[in-house]
Amino acid sequence: MEKVKVIFICMGNICRSPTAQGVFERLVHSQGLTERILIDSAGTHAYHIGKAPDLRSQVAAKGRGLDLSKQRARKVTIADIEEFDYVLAMDRTNLDDLQDMVTAAQRERVRLFMEFAERWNVDEVPDPYYGGNSGFERVLDMVEDAAAGLLAHIRRTHL
Repeated sequence: MEKVKVIFICMGNICRSPTAQGVFERLVHSQGLTERILIDSAGTHAYHIGKAPDLRSQVAAKGRGLDLSKQRARKVTIADIEEFDYVLAMDRTNLDDLQDMVTAAQRERVRLFMEFAERWNVDEVPDPYYGGNSGFERVLDMVEDAAAGLLAHIRRTHL
């Protein structure tokens, strides 16, 4: 059976999207679905290619038992859009950037990640980069909720 492929996208791929990748990987692993779901992350800009996630993201994630240190930032490519079933943007700006890259047939793959949230009634995961540590905790809260909703959706739709 073919894997369901999910990629999380933010601007620099050092805060929100690596956090979403780590949270979703742990959730998928805990459900025994690692062999069924491929997970990645990338950024719409090339600011931080090759760098580990922001230290504040790593510290916040570590506080919840997640290790993001092995991830490295990369820029999203056209091949990603073609390969992944779910291309999930953290905010509308990145969604717009992704929409500019896709064909009409690929548009349904590109969505806002928070569409899958069950408790949060917001469209976007805010960028914590220029704020304090509490912003990284808030991102984790939002991402954990949306990740659970995404996995429930994938189970209903694909598995």
